[in-house]
Amino acid sequence: MAAWSIEWMHPWGLWLLPAALLPWWSSPLRRVTWVWNALLPADPLSRLLDGMVPLLGSLTLAALAVAIATPYLPERTVTRIGHGAQLVLLLDRSGSMDNTFAGRAPSGDEASKGEAAARLLQAFLDRRPHDWIGVAGFSTGALYQCPLTADRTANRAAVATIALPALAHTHVAKGLALALDFFADLPLTGSRAIVLVSDGAAVIEPSVQQQLRVAFKRHQVRLYWIFLRDAGGPGIEEAPTDPLQDNPHARPEYYLHRFFQTLGVPYQAFEAEDPAGLQRAIRTIDRLEKRPFHYEEVFPRRDLAGLFYGVALAGVGLLLGLKVLEG
Repeated sequence: MAAWSIEWMHPWGLWLLPAALLPWWSSPLRRVTWVWNALLPADPLSRLLDGMVPLLGSLTLAALAVAIATPYLPERTVTRIGHGAQLVLLLDRSGSMDNTFAGRAPSGDEASKGEAAARLLQAFLDRRPHDWIGVAGFSTGALYQCPLTADRTANRAAVATIALPALAHTHVAKGLALALDFFADLPLTGSRAIVLVSDGAAVIEPSVQQQLRVAFKRHQVRLYWIFLRDAGGPGIEEAPTDPLQDNPHARPEYYLHRFFQTLGVPYQAFEAEDPAGLQRAIRTIDRLEKRPFHYEEVFPRRDLAGLFYGVALAGVGLLLGLKVLEG
């Protein structure tokens, strides 16, 4: 890791540094003439202050010259090694997320599926300080909410939106395509996965299915699906028994699960019928995604001129104070 180097916006200001020697040429304190120095009482404090004045003056002028030259630390990127993953949380924003796991509107102390997911996912974020996590949503279209970042404040704000009133339908294909785009320009430095949180599915056209298969393999992204199942509703593993129901339009969740199994990348599905089941699924993913990975942390440019102006101002204040005490 390279050390930070200071750069200068106005380097000509450094030519003023020789002016820092002026306080040694003459003292700003008043000179008092005595007939015989032996008549003066011993005063070590005055001797100390008298010696500090030129030193303080030099430091003040030097700090002012450096401040005028406007030093700064340029932006830099540092490669670090963490334990975690690059994750994209893909959140269902369809209208059914406003209902409880019982499939009805919340009443009393009941929480909707969106509210339960927001609370538990934010706790998940707090347990993973080193991950790069992005957030996307989907409804009728895809919703870009937060880029891959280690900034948990941004992540938490994006995740909180799943608890807000939902939008319209479930267009999961657009959501998956957007989530995969998060990895398009990133080097493969470790584990990466998409965590799909949804209580429903939709039909994906065969041509779009093939595009998604290619993208999953190209970006080497694993997939987790947390299916928020209504109590008593059919599961994603339950094959339709009625031939009239055995089609993607009647049982989209079952057929979406089958499609995910053909992606050619690691895939794991979870069914949660209540907040406790959702919490268990999230904790399992938390445990699985703890591999070493490399990530880059960007430090923005930092202006140092204000620091040196502050030192110069403090020096002027101390010199004025000594001048006042002189009387």
